[in-house]
Amino acid sequence: MKIAILDGRTVNPGDLSWESLQALGDCTVYESTSEQEVIAHCADAEAVLTNKVCLRKETLEQLPHLKYIGVLATGYNVIDIEEARHRGIVVTNIPAYSTNSVVQSVFAHLLNITNQVAHYTSEIKVGTWCSSPDFTYWNTPLTELAGKTFGIVGLGHIGSAVARVAHAFGMKVIALTSKKKEALEEYIIPVSKEELFRQSDVLSLHCPLTDSTLHFVNAETLSWMKPSAILINTGRGPLLDEQAVADALNNRTLFAAGVDVLSTEPPLPSNPLLRATHCSVTPHIAWATREARIRLIDIATRNLKAFQEGNTINEVSI
Repeated sequence: MKIAILDGRTVNPGDLSWESLQALGDCTVYESTSEQEVIAHCADAEAVLTNKVCLRKETLEQLPHLKYIGVLATGYNVIDIEEARHRGIVVTNIPAYSTNSVVQSVFAHLLNITNQVAHYTSEIKVGTWCSSPDFTYWNTPLTELAGKTFGIVGLGHIGSAVARVAHAFGMKVIALTSKKKEALEEYIIPVSKEELFRQSDVLSLHCPLTDSTLHFVNAETLSWMKPSAILINTGRGPLLDEQAVADALNNRTLFAAGVDVLSTEPPLPSNPLLRATHCSVTPHIAWATREARIRLIDIATRNLKAFQEGNTINEVSI
């Protein structure tokens, strides 16, 4: 089987091995693939693996040998699923590989905000603690999580794991979810959308990006939030109306935000969150720990091997 990996660098910049996938056929790894190169890189491939390179209808129409697409991520919006299904092309994804890493990132952002780790590291480097008259030094609010209300949007693998950690911190956990109350852990309280925004001291987003969740956080919903509240987004950038969030931060009607995703990536220099007050931004790295990427390649290998053996797993084109 001829296999093409279209944007290998995004998953494996050189610190991991492709050997497990290469053992499944004649495998070519492209570090990246531009829009103009897609057809050429996929031309003879029966199996194509992609992270962010799009395979739309007009592309699939020109790939008569293609039988399998392995998305090297959980989300598969880069593939025209309907066209793939029409052509009998199997599409698989990688579920739940990054749950632990994303949960860790959520609380890295939250603890950085509540304990002001980055701020005090910078302060110390310019000598503020050295010149303090006391053994201690602080010039910002410091916040304890225990007893605060942690709001979650979406209780899939990641949202549920985030809830467990928030509960372990002694926080009250509320959630906006389609799950029935009896299916939830006893410490999770289901609430309405407006109750979620009004009650949350911390609000963390873990829902998919759909027409109904586009700009889920906007000027109206932000107006429901406490001025002391913290917003965390490790989901999808467009879940936020970024200008509205930046305005709330700059106007002090929202205390702080920690985001790992933006609406356009790489971001435009004009993105308002890049310069907003009390906004910490990381460059879409919540998923990217070495351990998570090892799991990703392992699952991608098992997906393709199962397809070759006629026993497809993790198929999203059914």
